[in-house]
Amino acid sequence: FASYYGDHMVLQKKPSGAVVWGHGELGAVVTVTLSGPSGLIMEKTAQVKGPSRTWTTVLDPMDQGGPYALTAEQGLENVTLRDIYFGDVWLCSGQSNMAMTVLQVANASQELAAAAHYPYVRIFAAAPARSDVELEDLEQIDLPWSIPTAENLGHGNFTYFSAVCWLLGRSLYEALGSPIGLVEVAWGGTPIEAWSSRRVLQACGLPENTGRGEGPQISLWHGACFNLKPALCFAPPLNLALSSSTSPHQHFSGPQVPSVLWNAMIHPLLNMTLRGVAWYQGEANAFLNTDQYNCTFPALIADWRRAFHTGSAGQTEPLLPFGFVQLSTYRHRSADDSFARLRWHQTADLGVVPNARMPNTFMAVAMDLGDEQSPYGSIHPRDKQNVAHRLLLGARAVAYGGKDLVFQGPYPTHAILEVTRGLLNVTYSQELICRQRDAQAFEVCCSSQASPCQWLPAPVVAVGSHTVTLALGGCRMLVLGLRYAWAEWPCEYQACPLYNPQGLPAPPFL
Repeated sequence: FASYYGDHMVLQKKPSGAVVWGHGELGAVVTVTLSGPSGLIMEKTAQVKGPSRTWTTVLDPMDQGGPYALTAEQGLENVTLRDIYFGDVWLCSGQSNMAMTVLQVANASQELAAAAHYPYVRIFAAAPARSDVELEDLEQIDLPWSIPTAENLGHGNFTYFSAVCWLLGRSLYEALGSPIGLVEVAWGGTPIEAWSSRRVLQACGLPENTGRGEGPQISLWHGACFNLKPALCFAPPLNLALSSSTSPHQHFSGPQVPSVLWNAMIHPLLNMTLRGVAWYQGEANAFLNTDQYNCTFPALIADWRRAFHTGSAGQTEPLLPFGFVQLSTYRHRSADDSFARLRWHQTADLGVVPNARMPNTFMAVAMDLGDEQSPYGSIHPRDKQNVAHRLLLGARAVAYGGKDLVFQGPYPTHAILEVTRGLLNVTYSQELICRQRDAQAFEVCCSSQASPCQWLPAPVVAVGSHTVTLALGGCRMLVLGLRYAWAEWPCEYQACPLYNPQGLPAPPFL
């Protein structure tokens, strides 16, 4: 079997068929059998083909449940995997906020102690690896398929197992009652370009940097991070912090090189049948190709979908559900707007998802979950429970078709300018709960023909059930734009100005 198959794993249940594959002698016929307590359930045959000397077969769609045994036999040799369940398989990927383990989150001791209650949520973690060419199999595994324990959910800082992934999977199990398989592939400090195939880079006009050649070497690590594990490092040296783009003559090193993580950590998994993807990444791109993220992110989603659909012989659905976490916070009083721009670009500049450019996607807003006292740095907030809860709502609504389920916060539908009174009335899509009236979260773009756009605060003077009324006293010219929560740290912990009655924050907009 391929390296990521093993005892205790979860395979995708019906209506899809699970794909299994492995290595053998060229030309040999491999017989694959699935057995349960009552005996043989199905038998498949596959031929080993070159040059990779691999065999692949698609199992018949199976109802959820188990345990089963899966055997691959070639001649007199055979390998048997045991304690296998069928359920839903989710892939979790991204950088250090995805890599944060359960050991590092709020209420960690309680979360770790609860692991024993979820033996049917199975976990797997690929080891960080990079490659200049697309690999057929993982080079190394940090955690083989396992039943969750306090030890393997809290192995260490930024190692395994992902807290966001675990909390989402556990919640999905509670909501669906189906076994859940969680596959973690994450590496701290990595930009989206490293997770992207050459197709994505070409589509977005980005250089396919090999990391070789002459020119300055660029690292996304702070200097203080060189003596720490790479996952602890999250941002560029100060000389890059003010730039949102890079020169085609710059060369990247390590896991920042374009496509190297796609090659080594995603491409080997393409045969897997998946139910969904959870993604938490973007901090690195607040300092690198920031304003290309509105291309690279939608392009990555579309490319991963095509690749997993093709790689699984059509078993992973073409519009594979894709959930992501919008960036939280970093520096408390920073005037830099790169985090705000990145949050906007995470939605393809449309503010909410799903949208026309990002169908079948869902988002967890996290800008109100800032944690200035986090021992891992403010860029790594410890409240991953609310993150996972918001992802769960999106997954239930988008991936599982839950009806009448509120899974995102209120968003403006239109605005009416009352020129004579100097007011702007903004109407929202949902009922509003105002938690922070005094916050200067709204700004208007004021302009005249003689001057460029100037963003000025627009104080909230009234909040209705679905409307916010803003004062435009500082804007005595044309009002050309409106933005909300456009800051690196836009509001205090769970105290943004606007929420819906379900406690979901209104997302930022421009």
